[in-house]
Amino acid sequence: MILAVLLGIAVGWAQEPSIDRLLEKLPPPEKLAKKPPIQEAVQQGDPAQKDPLVKQIVSAEKARKFPQAFALARQLTARYPQSAGAHCLRGLLALAFRQYAEASSEFKNAAGIQPKLAFAHFGLALAEARQNRFADAIPHLHRLSELAPNDPVAFYALSECELHLGQKQESADDARKATSLAPSRPAAWLQLAKAEKALGHTDATLNAVAKAAEVAPDNPGILAVLGYSYINLQRIPQAIPPLERAARLAPRDYLIQCQLGFCLQAVGQTESGIDHLRKGAHLKPTYGPVWEHLGVAYSKQGRRRDAIKALEKATQLMPRSSSAWEHLAIEYAAVGRAIDAQRAAGRAKQLGPTKAMGLKGG
Repeated sequence: MILAVLLGIAVGWAQEPSIDRLLEKLPPPEKLAKKPPIQEAVQQGDPAQKDPLVKQIVSAEKARKFPQAFALARQLTARYPQSAGAHCLRGLLALAFRQYAEASSEFKNAAGIQPKLAFAHFGLALAEARQNRFADAIPHLHRLSELAPNDPVAFYALSECELHLGQKQESADDARKATSLAPSRPAAWLQLAKAEKALGHTDATLNAVAKAAEVAPDNPGILAVLGYSYINLQRIPQAIPPLERAARLAPRDYLIQCQLGFCLQAVGQTESGIDHLRKGAHLKPTYGPVWEHLGVAYSKQGRRRDAIKALEKATQLMPRSSSAWEHLAIEYAAVGRAIDAQRAAGRAKQLGPTKAMGLKGG
């Protein structure tokens, strides 16, 4: 009975730190560039390339002296008004200062000087996207994809803009193009997962996350989300390998420890499950679900006192969790505490059916 309840709430356990939380942290398109954009701005043969100001700007930017870098970039465009690179450099720094009008102006100047300069169109798209003007960014990204058809960044960014506009199928198509151009970049696969999820394609979403984990085997966040995704599908045994690797890579992540412990004890590896659940409880003692699952695991071993202690902790932290009260009622009854069992069962009944327990970070 207890195992059935556990499996019934498994989906809810993984919903909070699920794919959504990882996908929200996907890098912006400029982070996918092969080199830092500021070093790409002034290209070979540009009139401003050999000016000492360029090195000063790059050095100031690396030292995070952004006001100094921005002031120097303005000097550079004044000195070289026909340098597309100088205008791109100034445009990038204007973006850093959220001076979007100036950024757009500078990238337009660069495109006017060199109409086929992909970097200028990339900058124009960024300036629009940073202002949540995704529809306005798309034409620039299409132009970028024409000028640099083998660069995945354009398709990655197109996918994200289209997703914001509700163009789900277009988003998936462009994300898939990005993965074909950059199959070793986990961000491209995660963008595809994001698009497939928007379309409601569960298997395709999982496959994309699995591919991201394959190309980034040492990324505990991606491995953990793969495990959470398997739990959401109630494919508990398949969740264990990625969660075990994630736990080795991020031993102080309480969510990973808790999820791995839940999965292990759910498939009968109770002792190992308890070890990970206890680690999770130690790392985050105020996290209610781990105490409930510890109580269930202790119960499997016949450790009634430990089970009651853990479940009492769970009900203190989650007073509105009917499943925690149900489990506590069972343990009270098992040790002959009939009045306490009746009280706990009444509380569970009052709360109604168990709702999915979200894994809350923080």
